Amino acid sequence: MVRKMDDENKYRPPKPSAGDAAHAIVRAGLSNIPYVGVAASELLSAIVIPPLERRRNEWMKEIGEALRKVEAQKGIALEALQEKEEFIDVVIEATQIAIKATKQEKREALKNAILNSALPNSLEESLQKMFLSFIDTLTVWHLRLLDLFNDPPAYIKKHNLQFGSISMGAMSLLVENAFPELQGRRNVYDLIWKDLYSRALVNTDGLHTMMTRSGILAKRTTEIGELFLGYIKSPLEEQTTASG
Repeated sequence: MVRKMDDENKYRPPKPSAGDAAHAIVRAGLSNIPYVGVAASELLSAIVIPPLERRRNEWMKEIGEALRKVEAQKGIALEALQEKEEFIDVVIEATQIAIKATKQEKREALKNAILNSALPNSLEESLQKMFLSFIDTLTVWHLRLLDLFNDPPAYIKKHNLQFGSISMGAMSLLVENAFPELQGRRNVYDLIWKDLYSRALVNTDGLHTMMTRSGILAKRTTEIGELFLGYIKSPLEEQTTASG
């Protein structure tokens, strides 16, 4: 019984303390404002701090559960990760990003980054830091477009898209077909694509060059782009799917 309780409590997130760093910094700044400082800081505490604590607790619980799966399925000794400074750095940075992220796709990417960093053959530290900064600054649309052009035929099949019998056209046709929300919004997805290209994640600088169907459906991610997608993909995905 004691052993079972120890296992259940093993990765339980710590309770937030009254001295939470973010809370203290914000309160200190507002308290310097004459007259309204104290009232404003208390108001902010009532409005902002509870959701922040909720997000943090939910995130820590989610990561704890995911690490249990890594331990069970990959045979990783999680206690040893306490001595792995690179892993601790990733957890801290990913957690800071996750607390301010509202989109589940971003939180999922951050969780997977933590899980992949826990594995023995994780990426070198510089790449991990760079990829975490990508998750922080890029939007979910960046991630979706990158995923689409990593393997367009596979993406079309997975999402049951109807690409028709187009024999000639531009890659923008595929974008608008895959994401109806972006139809007619060339100014938006062109900017997204430019961001991906500037980070060397894709190998084509534009989406509007006329080409054959095979050209439209060609892979456009670079080696760095593939590594990034692998880093934000769950290492448990295939095993979980197979068992389900």
